[in-house]
Amino acid sequence: MASENNEVIVDLHPVFRLYKNGRVERFNENFNMFYVPPSLEDPATGVSSKDITISSHVSARLYLPKNTNVTCNEKLPVLVFYHGGGLVLGSAFFNEVHYFLNHLVSKSNAICVSVEYRLAPENDLSILYEDCWTGLQWVASHHNNGSSNTSKDSWLTSCADFNRVFIGGESAGGNIAYHMAMRAGKESLNGDVKIMGCILACPFFLMQDDSLDMENNLAYQVWITICQMEYRYSPIDSPMINPLAEKAPSLSSLGCSRLFMVIAEKDVLVPREIMIRFVEGVKKSGWNGELEFLEVEGEEHCFFVKNPQVEKAKDVIKRFASLIQHK
Repeated sequence: MASENNEVIVDLHPVFRLYKNGRVERFNENFNMFYVPPSLEDPATGVSSKDITISSHVSARLYLPKNTNVTCNEKLPVLVFYHGGGLVLGSAFFNEVHYFLNHLVSKSNAICVSVEYRLAPENDLSILYEDCWTGLQWVASHHNNGSSNTSKDSWLTSCADFNRVFIGGESAGGNIAYHMAMRAGKESLNGDVKIMGCILACPFFLMQDDSLDMENNLAYQVWITICQMEYRYSPIDSPMINPLAEKAPSLSSLGCSRLFMVIAEKDVLVPREIMIRFVEGVKKSGWNGELEFLEVEGEEHCFFVKNPQVEKAKDVIKRFASLIQHK
């Protein structure tokens, strides 16, 4: 009989396997995701990056545009970013996110804080969201030198414009950014910082749609597995994945003044029909912010992260940068 170390209780290959002893085997390599170090000066963009510790469970990679120094004559907008990976894979320290953010930071001339959060299935989803809120609150704590209980970073204290704070994420990170915006609509951030804009890039949302073959959708299978382990909601009724669920809070409480959502026409993980329903839900909610929606023809899920150098990806990055540069 197999030992407890080798006994598999959840097998969701090619994404992950969960063993009886709690060990999780992740197959990041199947999605071309691997660790890369920060750089004092990225060869392609000149952007600087470094890794920092926020708390015992939360860390981040920080990005600073080229030709910026700690004296910062001009304050820069701040983007708090959350990586994708279906809530079970990925890292702020992995290759695709790192290369994408180098290009975005270069184009937007903004400081970026890419938050590293704990993952499911070994962690309850509430832990993931709390980690991401901790990262956002840590950034906000730098405003007016904030709380003395947290360590400060010189890039933020010297260069950040806390009147221009943005949040965003791709795929699962888009789901997280949405939940951070909703929470910021109900709870105050440190220093009374306000979120100017939120970027939802192919966000990981799921809804019941009889026209879609969800049973063969990998993202749906990942979500089903997480739900079955947590025994909390029927899968598509969870407000965590479905912003239009019956028990989901009203979208009118989104805590940002601008919302930019981009989707890909050929996205098979998060179908466009679901994304359009979310956009319509925002429009009908009574939210008084500014909504911008972009659908990119002929492209697949988060194509701009996978290859930020192709022309359509460059166009998307320019649109992100335009939002962040808005005053």
